Amino acid sequence: MPAETTAPPRYDGFDTMPIAGTWRAGRAGKTATDTDPYTGETLTEIPLANADDLDEAYAAAKAAQRDWAARLPSERADVMRRAARIMEARRDEIVEWHIRESGAAAPAAEFEYAITLRDFHEASSYPYRVEGRILPADIEGKESRVYRRPVGVVAVISPWNVPMHLSNRSVAPALATGNAVVLKPAGDTPVTGGLLLAKVYEEAGLPPGLLSVVIGSGSDIGDAIVSHPTPRVVSFTGSTPVGKGIAAKAGLKKLSLELGGNGPLVVLDDADLGYAVDAAVFGKFFHQGQVCMITNRIVVDDSVHDEFVERYLERVRGLKAGDPREPDTVIGPIINATQLSGIRDKVAAALSDGAQQLLGGDPTGPIGSVLPPHVLLGSNDVATARQEVFGPVVTIIRARDEADALAIANDTEYGLSSAVFTADTLRGVNFALQVEAGMTHVNDSPLNDENNTAFGGEKESGLGRFGGDWAIEEFTTDHWISVQHTKRQFPF
Repeated sequence: MPAETTAPPRYDGFDTMPIAGTWRAGRAGKTATDTDPYTGETLTEIPLANADDLDEAYAAAKAAQRDWAARLPSERADVMRRAARIMEARRDEIVEWHIRESGAAAPAAEFEYAITLRDFHEASSYPYRVEGRILPADIEGKESRVYRRPVGVVAVISPWNVPMHLSNRSVAPALATGNAVVLKPAGDTPVTGGLLLAKVYEEAGLPPGLLSVVIGSGSDIGDAIVSHPTPRVVSFTGSTPVGKGIAAKAGLKKLSLELGGNGPLVVLDDADLGYAVDAAVFGKFFHQGQVCMITNRIVVDDSVHDEFVERYLERVRGLKAGDPREPDTVIGPIINATQLSGIRDKVAAALSDGAQQLLGGDPTGPIGSVLPPHVLLGSNDVATARQEVFGPVVTIIRARDEADALAIANDTEYGLSSAVFTADTLRGVNFALQVEAGMTHVNDSPLNDENNTAFGGEKESGLGRFGGDWAIEEFTTDHWISVQHTKRQFPF
């Protein structure tokens, strides 16, 4: 009979942060309260960091990075492998933190655990995938070599909606390819977005100083983390306005920016409606719609529009909204009161624009943070279709035909994710090739692709790509070295 495994002692100390190799309080003289968005319960209170803390983090990162880059590939890979095993041993603890801090219902919390674990497995291969090359030379006896080297220090700024993964998808490849990282997680999710991740890396044996987590207000460190001279790459996931601000302040740095989205899900006239409805329900209401590549608009061919709407409403009415701790809950709380107010304002504006509300309701829950699913009918010009809602609100738009559906899908300044449903795969691929987006899924929801590790946006949705070989490109740089093996004649 196999021996029972004992869960490791739970992590603690989340009232401090790892700065330059030491867990300590920040020096800003301000304290942030981290709360459960469903109950309002205080989870931890964190003395915030200031610019001096940030300077110390960057100095330590720069000092530690050179030795880390010189380590054998196997040493860096082993840290990632150990981190994956730690994640597995602490699965329940990590899932619980996501439910409590981000308000994720169980399916979303478990999904985020799984993709963060995958980040570590993928990153363990990166030290062996950083490759140089030999270039042809037109000078006799000359050899042109290109070495691929880590950039040095990377700044990572992550959001609150999928906090651990959207931090680690940059932190893991940056560290694996020989860089040091300074991470600023979102104020709503400092534990899952930064401190919990840092505990995992520390337990996995990452040398001190290579990963600092700075939690602070935008006024104290928001601009400084980007404009500081030390980092050579800034990796940011968040809103388009903030991303534009980062681009203006970063100076001559490489930027990886995944910004806003307004994802269309297109249903053509030959689509399997039952399947398309299931995908559209999942693609909209997963994690309360608080995902960058969520379906924001559903564009349906006129010939199947009414039947689709009828089936869609039937499915959405069956979704449970409420306590994310209950296993059958699908829609949990909105992350904070400001976000909730913004969503409701967009719904009100859409109704003023002429949209028709088929399903909705007022917020519920202990602190009124659970917004039930909203389904609207409208044109592409109503507020909830024109703007990224980032909540459990969907707008269904009638298209005259395939050409009109494509025009509607592309009629947005964003271009992150999209989907199209059709019985004809070739038709779907041809349609997808015309969609102005970084990623388009034929007969699937972008959220259902658990193997997808590499994506990015077009237009106002950002710069750069995340995951896979793209991650290696983002966090390394070419160093060209030429070698003249024989003496040559110089012109003078």
